[in-house]
Amino acid sequence: MQNSTTQWTFEQDLEFILSETESIFKSFKGGHIFLTGGTGFIGCWLLESLRYANQRLNLDIKATILTRNIAAFSQKAPHLATDTNFKFIAGDVCDFEYPVEQFSHFIHAATDASAQLNEDNPIQMFNTVVEGTRHILNFAAENKPEKCLFLSSGAIYGQQPWELEKVPENWLGAPSCLEAKAAYAEAKRSAEMLCAIYAKQKSLPIAIARIFAVLGPYLPLDTHFAVGNFIRDAIQDKSIKVQGNGLPLRSYLYASDLTVWLWHLLVRGRSGAAYNVGSDESVSIKQLAEKSAVLLAKGEYQILGADDGGWNLGRYIPDTQLINQELSLYRTVSLDDAITRTAIWNGWTGINK
Repeated sequence: MQNSTTQWTFEQDLEFILSETESIFKSFKGGHIFLTGGTGFIGCWLLESLRYANQRLNLDIKATILTRNIAAFSQKAPHLATDTNFKFIAGDVCDFEYPVEQFSHFIHAATDASAQLNEDNPIQMFNTVVEGTRHILNFAAENKPEKCLFLSSGAIYGQQPWELEKVPENWLGAPSCLEAKAAYAEAKRSAEMLCAIYAKQKSLPIAIARIFAVLGPYLPLDTHFAVGNFIRDAIQDKSIKVQGNGLPLRSYLYASDLTVWLWHLLVRGRSGAAYNVGSDESVSIKQLAEKSAVLLAKGEYQILGADDGGWNLGRYIPDTQLINQELSLYRTVSLDDAITRTAIWNGWTGINK
C-alpha cells in the first residue's frame, strides 16, 4: 500500500498513475479520444492524468470532451479547460450533434448518478442513461475505433445478499424492475445490453467497467455521498452525523487506482467483458464515520438511526478477482490514506485534530 501524510500532493498521484500506465498511453500516441462525462469526478481524473502523460511523454494525444456546461467547467478546472490538446463541445449526451473528426478511442462516462434525480424524476434518469448510451454507440460504430470503454455501475447487481460477501461479475442478481427507485440501476443494465448488442451486431470493440464507490479529490462533499459528507463535517470541525443506523457495508477505491484501472481497461479489457472496479475492503457506514472523525478531527460522530429509504440498505462490495487475474490490477491506496488525501485536497491541514 502507498503511504500518505499531510505532506501529500496531487502531483504524487499523477506520477503514480503515469508510472502504472506509461505503456498504455504510449500505445495511443497521437490518438484522439472522445470522452463523455469528462467534467465529472471520474472525467476530471482521466483528463488530469492524460494531460500529465502528454506533458511528461510528449504524446500529443487529443481529447474531445462532451459537456453540458463548458463555462462551469472552466471555473472548476481552468487548467484543463484551456489545455490545447483538449476540445470541449457543449451538448446533451442523448442528442448532441456528432463531430466530424475521426476518433481512435471512446470512453462513455456520462451519467447522472444523482440520488435526488433518481427519486424525483426516474423517467429522466432512465432515459438519460439508456438513450445517451445508444447515441454514443451509434457514433462509435460509425467511427470504427480501436477500443471503447463504457462506465457502468455496481448498482446493476441490485440488492447484494448479506451472505454474499463480495459480488462477482457472473452473479445473476438484479434490481427490482417493479420499483421506480431502481431506475438508475436498471438503466445501467439496459445500457450494458446495448453494449453487448453493438459488440455483436456492429463489431464494436467495447469493454465495461462496473464501478462501485470511489473516493478522492474532485469528489463533491455536498451531495448524497456519505463519505464526502463526513469529510466535509470533519474539515469544518463539526460532529459527523450518520442519518441512518450505520449498518450498511461499503468499500471505497481511491481515484488514482481507479484511473489506472480505467486506462488499462480501455486498452486491455476484453471486448464484451464486464469488470468490477472498486475496493474489496468493506467498511460499515458507522465505521466510516468513526474513521473519518478520528483521522481528521476529534473523533466525534453520532448515529441518528433514521429510516433509510435508499436503493441499497445492505452490502455493496465487489469481488475484484477478474481484474486482478486478467490485468494484474490491484488496489494500492488504503481507505485511511484515501480519506486523508481527499481532506487535504479540500483544505484540511490537520488543525482539527
